[in-house]
Amino acid sequence: MDSAQVDAYLRRLGVEHPAWPTVDVLRELHLCHLRAVPFENLSIHLGEEIVLEEERLLEKVVGARRGGFCYELNGAFGALLAALGYDVALLAARVYGPEERLGIPYDHLALRVRTVDGGDWLADVGFGAHSHLPLAFGDRGEQEDPGGTFRIVEAGPDAAGVRGGHDTVEAADLDVIRDGTPQYRLEVRPRVLGDFVAGAWWHSTSPVSHFTRSLVCSRVTEDGGRTTLSGRRLTVTSAEGAREERELGTDEEVLGAYRERFGIELDRLPTLPRGG
Repeated sequence: MDSAQVDAYLRRLGVEHPAWPTVDVLRELHLCHLRAVPFENLSIHLGEEIVLEEERLLEKVVGARRGGFCYELNGAFGALLAALGYDVALLAARVYGPEERLGIPYDHLALRVRTVDGGDWLADVGFGAHSHLPLAFGDRGEQEDPGGTFRIVEAGPDAAGVRGGHDTVEAADLDVIRDGTPQYRLEVRPRVLGDFVAGAWWHSTSPVSHFTRSLVCSRVTEDGGRTTLSGRRLTVTSAEGAREERELGTDEEVLGAYRERFGIELDRLPTLPRGG
């Protein structure tokens, strides 16, 4: 990223250019990203190609003022953090599904971020409802966050009886747990953006991927709540957990909600495949 791209990205987030890559700045950037850039899968249902290359991600997230799913959001955010002087590693994860079954390899992309003041953090702006602030990577106790109570713990053996990391603590897979429920299993080996192409393709095309079977656009609100548009259902959740839901009747209402609630300008509605 060049300096003009960095400045444009920071304007998108509504923050000033930081003087130093500290943990306090990382926390501000993380929260502002969740508020400004929605988690959304609209490209899949608009027939738009998803390309995991830095320039294309910046064009979408910054230039077109869109959102994306994990590969796009954390891919772009990781590029911004690296340009600001953070030590950033892309990490692969497998998401826990029903009955705590693990998803496909490269199911999710998260970030390990080291700060100039000695911090080591798990940053993730691409998992939908998740932590609002980075989590301390090496802390194995409970971590309180506006998004819930989190723990990062060493993972046990997988379904094949294999324990990640070849029995060394430093290389062990880690489970990220929210409010007592495992969210995803994280590998600590650094990856590159191109490693996630197959995962992005699967999530964008497989008939069993929840991204191909549903529409979602969601962001954290200024008060710590969340606004989500799933198809025509608009849900506003307060920071205290109170929910208001309503169905939007017309296409114009839905397009207006994308524009007014998420800052996304569309000239047509994304559509689910028949039976979706």
